[in-house]
Amino acid sequence: MKKKKKIRFDIISIFPGMFGGYFGDSIIGRAVKNKLIDIRLHDLRKWTKDRHHKVDDKPFGGGPGMVMMVGPFYKAVKSLRLRRFKAKELRSLGAKERVVLMSAKGKRFTHKHAVRLAKYDRIVLLCGRYEGVDERVAKKIADEEISIGDFVLTGGELPAMVIVDAVARHIPGVLGKAESLEAESHTEEGVTEYPQYTRPADFSPTPGKHWRIPKILLSGDHKKVRDWRKEKSGK
Repeated sequence: MKKKKKIRFDIISIFPGMFGGYFGDSIIGRAVKNKLIDIRLHDLRKWTKDRHHKVDDKPFGGGPGMVMMVGPFYKAVKSLRLRRFKAKELRSLGAKERVVLMSAKGKRFTHKHAVRLAKYDRIVLLCGRYEGVDERVAKKIADEEISIGDFVLTGGELPAMVIVDAVARHIPGVLGKAESLEAESHTEEGVTEYPQYTRPADFSPTPGKHWRIPKILLSGDHKKVRDWRKEKSGK
């Protein structure tokens, strides 16, 4: 019997408590319960030495805000025992791993990235805060930088949740039906899912006002419905 694929996410953040609610419910929560995905949260402050658990400092050259230091991130990632820290002869063995830094200057996250990352066995997500992260984290520790859009957030926690959600959907068994993935938006570039409707066919929000569904969906002609859906999805 073929073993089910399982993916492990390690999320490093100074606010690991932010993730519990979202990951504990719905599809992601069920996937964790069914052991299809493994999500492990790590507090970056655990890898600091001072009594204040400091993870940031003033930027060299001056400027506003504080920058997260390279040291705690290096120690945190090293503690996860990734293959990159093993002897050279052992690096070709074991799981496929990827370290990703959440970054406003990273490449834009798309459906293709979600499909690609789902092929890994272990993904480490690094969440920055404050004014930014020491560039050595991006250049020397992370394999890539990812952004979820052309805007700035207060931290990398929300982008990390987005990536886990988008990637997990491509793990067999996470969604109820595999066909759900086939008709989704963005499975083809520039193509979005066709409009969906359900009962009632004629919804009246106020007397005399009617919000009706397209008549073709009530026709019973499956070919015409398929053609309509293709047209509306832009295929």
